[in-house]
Amino acid sequence: MDWYLEVLRKYVEFSGRARRKEYWMFVLFHFIFISLLVIILISSTGSFDTNAEPNSIVALILSVYIFGTLLPSIAVTVRRLHDIGKSGWWYFISLVPYIGSFILLIFMCMEGEKRTNKWGKNPKGIGNDDVINQIGRE
Repeated sequence: MDWYLEVLRKYVEFSGRARRKEYWMFVLFHFIFISLLVIILISSTGSFDTNAEPNSIVALILSVYIFGTLLPSIAVTVRRLHDIGKSGWWYFISLVPYIGSFILLIFMCMEGEKRTNKWGKNPKGIGNDDVINQIGRE
């Protein structure tokens, strides 16, 4: 849950890097919350009749949640792309029908670069030898 809240704290922070764990924990909790709200929305109608009106308050809560977490979900995806050494513009590959989302999924599963790249230090701390590299240069 801390990883989910961390993404929400970095609401529209597109710079930097995000670990796989940060990304996938956010996706997991995001999926759980949306699933729960959809189940509540379906059960609030009282029946599965197609003409039944859903509870407008639950529908409003679901809409606010989805639109409220849209920017953080894009931001964490961009930071995840930065972690593997790709530009955030690669996010738009998901607009390519069928194959684009699959390529983005593969990118999200890849391990991040172990060294510092142009978007920042490795969030895992592995390969961050900046202090050691400064020895003897002062």
